[in-house]
Amino acid sequence: MLRRGVPVLLFVALTATACSSGSDDAMNDMDAPPVQYVEDEDELDLDEDDIDGSDEEEEQNEEKDGEATEEDGVDEAVADLVEREVYLFDQNGLVVPQTIMVPKNIEVLQQSLEYLVEGGPVTELLPSGFKAVLPPGTEMNVNLKDGVATANFSEEFREYDPKMEREIVEAITWTLTQFETVESVKIQINGYEQKVMPHQNTPIGEGVSRKDGINLETAGLVNLVNSESVTLYFLGDNGEYTYYVPVTRSVASGLDNPYQVAVEELLSGPLPNTSYRLLSDIRGATLLDEPIFQDGVVTLNFSEELLTGIETTTVSETALNMLALTLTEQEGVEEVALLVEGNEEVMMESGEVVETLTRPKDINTGKY
Repeated sequence: MLRRGVPVLLFVALTATACSSGSDDAMNDMDAPPVQYVEDEDELDLDEDDIDGSDEEEEQNEEKDGEATEEDGVDEAVADLVEREVYLFDQNGLVVPQTIMVPKNIEVLQQSLEYLVEGGPVTELLPSGFKAVLPPGTEMNVNLKDGVATANFSEEFREYDPKMEREIVEAITWTLTQFETVESVKIQINGYEQKVMPHQNTPIGEGVSRKDGINLETAGLVNLVNSESVTLYFLGDNGEYTYYVPVTRSVASGLDNPYQVAVEELLSGPLPNTSYRLLSDIRGATLLDEPIFQDGVVTLNFSEELLTGIETTTVSETALNMLALTLTEQEGVEEVALLVEGNEEVMMESGEVVETLTRPKDINTGKY
């Protein structure tokens, strides 16, 4: 997010193009043992809002006299909800994060996956054009150990659409790895470990992580044998709702500055001649200097084409979010410092000065 608060997304002259998703090769077969719920010694990375209030707050609540009013009931209901990010399918079959409000629950990994099930609790929360990714009736439990989350699914899990197999693996993986304590994900069915998925043999191996990508672009920019990946954030639009879409692009390997690669690929926009239409709110800007990374902060110096608005003096909040989301996918990046023509006084469309950008925590809420 912008350090000065949650941005209001204003979309201007979006540049059209697109992306598509790909699929991987096969691997081996299956193994055994059952799983258990999250073990006591494995602490999840939870915000304060993810757990119940302090003892002091409970005491204050107990001291309140009289009957609760209707307004009190609403306040309590809101206080018992927390934001959670789940990955769903949009109308094009792309895997897209959605921020939803869910009840507080100590089993946050299992709860997050429950909101991926068709006909489950996510049903009333789905934005227009989106759908859940797991078959109806799918149940699961999750064991977390040494950074590996093992999701054990019931037999109903096998009833998924084989054409969406890789995308289902991506949705599960990216939903669970939103928590900092989860580095990779393994999948079991009825307690038996899956080295590959049941229908199309999408490889799982020893676990899947964000490094394996999401919405893989397969337009063939480079020879895949000598390539590496970068995840970029563009925009999708279903006519009612504009939202951020992560795509993983193959780029030539061996490039010295991964931050420069990420920014330049983002500036180049979505790939043309693909089946899905994606958009960008960054047009014509270039990097004037090589990005500098220090103590978790990447500093970027852009040409004045980054600026928008009537007098071209501001940067759109959408462009800022695209930059923040893309750069914080790079390992170790926590913040982005922004310069335009060497000037640190960069303004948002809201009139506030951009200090540093952090990763937005409430993207794709369905409200804009």
